[in-house]
Amino acid sequence: MTSSKRNVPQISDAEWSVMRVFWEGGNCSTGDVISVLEKSTNWSSKTIQTLIRRLHKKGAIDVVSKNGREFVYGSTVAERECEHAATSNFLGRVFDGQLAPFLASFVENENLSADQIAELRKILDENETKPKTQNS
Repeated sequence: MTSSKRNVPQISDAEWSVMRVFWEGGNCSTGDVISVLEKSTNWSSKTIQTLIRRLHKKGAIDVVSKNGREFVYGSTVAERECEHAATSNFLGRVFDGQLAPFLASFVENENLSADQIAELRKILDENETKPKTQNS
């Protein structure tokens, strides 16, 4: 896999949950994020605030405005960028950066439907005909 053109912050599992709120909802206040995540997690508001602070420190989100005493944040990285960075990191650690052994292991150990197999074939076929960049 190719490395990203810019440095994408490493995001922990818990931080992914927070980032999804921004990716799905756009700019959000701390209160907005707390409201969403308190419904789907057992996290306290302090825990969520800590995760927001960490993401801000990592550069994954930034302040876009201030509403009274409450900050409104927005994502500085696209979901696809983070997915690619996390996938590349995983491949590097577990499969020595090699995609084929990962796919072989995954396909051999999962019960894929005919539709899923067809989708994988379509992706591979499209990638084969796609013009290659210098880093590919």
